[in-house]
Amino acid sequence: MIDLRSDTVTRPSAEMLAAMTSAPLGDDVYGEDPTVNALEERVAGLLGHEAGLFTVTGSLANVLGVRALVPRGGEVLCEASAHIVRAELGSHAVSGGVTTRTWSAPSGQIDLEQIRTLIAPDLGPYFVQTSAVSVENTHNFGGGAVQHLFDTLADELDARGLPLHLDGARLWNAAVATGRTVASYASRAAAASVCLSKGLGAPVGSVLVGSAELIREARVWRKRLGGGWRQAGVLAAAGLYAVEHNVERLAEDHANARVVAEVLADAAPGSVKPDQVETNIVVVDLAGTGRTVPEVVAEARDAGVLVGGVGATQLRIVTHLDASAADCHSAAATLARIIAG
Repeated sequence: MIDLRSDTVTRPSAEMLAAMTSAPLGDDVYGEDPTVNALEERVAGLLGHEAGLFTVTGSLANVLGVRALVPRGGEVLCEASAHIVRAELGSHAVSGGVTTRTWSAPSGQIDLEQIRTLIAPDLGPYFVQTSAVSVENTHNFGGGAVQHLFDTLADELDARGLPLHLDGARLWNAAVATGRTVASYASRAAAASVCLSKGLGAPVGSVLVGSAELIREARVWRKRLGGGWRQAGVLAAAGLYAVEHNVERLAEDHANARVVAEVLADAAPGSVKPDQVETNIVVVDLAGTGRTVPEVVAEARDAGVLVGGVGATQLRIVTHLDASAADCHSAAATLARIIAG
């Protein structure tokens, strides 16, 4: 099987496993796991923040980050297909009492005019006040799009005194695609999260970064929500290895995604625009092809290719370090044949 459902399906390399089995360990609930501490310090430094917190998932990192910026009953603004409102099962409302309003834009992009219209000032005890704005970079359901107006939005929010939350699950992809550092993005946000188990290939984990005070509070809430862990250095070691060895190679995933897009664009013109594929995600719109998402997913599986649906007519294909250039080209050819009927 060539599995292109997500970049979360990767498995640790022999070198990563060796790092995991040799990691010095301690009890992280007591703050005594040296490998966890090293990972948190390393990622916080890379992202331009004072402190970091290792979490089991990106969703938990986002819940803790948003909760640190938005009081119960407060409001966070985000794009309508952002992960925090589409794929975190209402956790911000359930656990944090947070309300949301959204803007909608192609590829999940920042739309400054819509955001300016949505921002609600403090009008007394009659209306919900906007407490923060959240941006996902790159944008998962936007086809891995980079947020090109990120700095402009950050400048405007700074002027308004509103904090920015950055869901940077694939922030390293954005940095590699643009030639920027991850710190140039993350340092603009009051709270930011990055994932280690997507493009970087670690088996588990994300890191939330922010001020020392924000992370102290997030650590308490992580425990309160059942997210404390003990000898987690076994997993933190994989994250450290990933950060040190698997960032620059993301460019290979981006190149493979563009090849996939080009093959599918030839087979089904209009279903995907290769020039809009910036990172490692390709979203294919089957509308007008005469094929349905369940049909293509099932036929692809039978032919040895795993892909997923992300909408009524949309397929998502994600390249990653366990799928070689040859794998991606073969999978694209198979999908092209299936879509063409």
